[in-house]
Amino acid sequence: MASYDLVLRGGQCVLPWGIEELDVGVRDGRIAALGDLGAAAAAEVLDCRGLHVLPGLMDPHVHLRDPGDPAVETIATGTRAAVLGGLTAVFDMPNTTPPVDGRERLDRKRDYVRGRAFCDIGLYVGATRTNINALAELELQPNVCAIKVFAGSSTGDLLVADDESLERVMRAGRRRICYHSEDEYRLQARRTLFTPGMPHRNHMAWRDVETAFLGTRRLMALARKTGRPAHILHVSTAEELEYLKDFRDIATVEVLINHLSQTDEAYERLGGYAVMNPPIRDARHREAAWAAVRDGTVDCIGSDHAPHSRAAKERPWPDTAAGLTGVQTLVPLMLDHVNAGRLSLTRLVDLMCAGPARVYGVVGKGRLAAGYDADFTVVDLKRRRVIEESWIVSPCGWTPFAGQECTGWPVMTIVRGQVVMREDEVLGPPRGGLVRFAEARGF
Repeated sequence: MASYDLVLRGGQCVLPWGIEELDVGVRDGRIAALGDLGAAAAAEVLDCRGLHVLPGLMDPHVHLRDPGDPAVETIATGTRAAVLGGLTAVFDMPNTTPPVDGRERLDRKRDYVRGRAFCDIGLYVGATRTNINALAELELQPNVCAIKVFAGSSTGDLLVADDESLERVMRAGRRRICYHSEDEYRLQARRTLFTPGMPHRNHMAWRDVETAFLGTRRLMALARKTGRPAHILHVSTAEELEYLKDFRDIATVEVLINHLSQTDEAYERLGGYAVMNPPIRDARHREAAWAAVRDGTVDCIGSDHAPHSRAAKERPWPDTAAGLTGVQTLVPLMLDHVNAGRLSLTRLVDLMCAGPARVYGVVGKGRLAAGYDADFTVVDLKRRRVIEESWIVSPCGWTPFAGQECTGWPVMTIVRGQVVMREDEVLGPPRGGLVRFAEARGF
């Protein structure tokens, strides 16, 4: 008789080929069997009847601010938020203080994660104009998901804005590079058009459509010239989404939950708590983002979780800190979109499992299949719940989605066969590890 460490019994399992009611058997942290396991022995059995069992959902775009300001976020608090929100893995950006832009800082962060993370983590390395010669080696280090290039300025000191340096970055290595695509020169030229204390909606006017679109056109020209694959992060305009359809051989696309869920009315309602880069825009761009989700242009969904203190968010514009919390609310909001009919549950899984796995080359995650890591997000599609700030565990303590009711909620998070969250309770000590990537060494 077969025996397992854990069996998930009778859930509606979202498989690569469809949704089926199955049992899932776990052994040694990996999926060992799918099917009718009623006769099997198991050390632990989870009753998943009436629930949907998804492959462990990933957020490939978070800023956990560690090292940085523990009063805003840390690896421990950010990953605790992630598992409460149903995520089993996150990929952490390099614009920390100091930034992760070299081997010593990367090694230090990799060691630091162990014993502090509640979910698994992949690590970005930041490109600068002074570390270009090291990038080919850095991108191959274990657990590195990608090189991140800030082609337009945002939070932190990482910036590579000129075409000559961008081309040098693209010629240094072979893996897909991730870009914050805004044109820095247009940003700086337009800054003088705005004065302190103007309404927050001017953030959308300053970092306008052409600022994003020009940045993406420049990057695509260089990607074509060098043959280097690109991943354009947080695409926010209808113009970019239409344009990028002609670059599917070399470019992949991320859209944020904010650009799918919010429009410019948020500036009046939320003030500084609507300020992010690239900005929230009007409804035309939100509808274009949903059209791109439906036609397959979008590969990944992320939160761009970027917490700041309340004081920093409440400074007058344009000194308002740019960035919104999101790692804990991403899954409930996406499930609510499923229930509203904006996308199917299988498409959600494609965007948050198979998509990140494909774009970044994740090893052993992203699908329910034998041999893969036993990562599961178990959700109740019928549960209705209001997002409340009292639920948010990031030390900054706020969310731009406070008061929003969602239909669909994560009820269990399982990482490599260990139940780390059940019914709003984080279980056990931090047991997260580091994500493996196919093109990195030591996977």
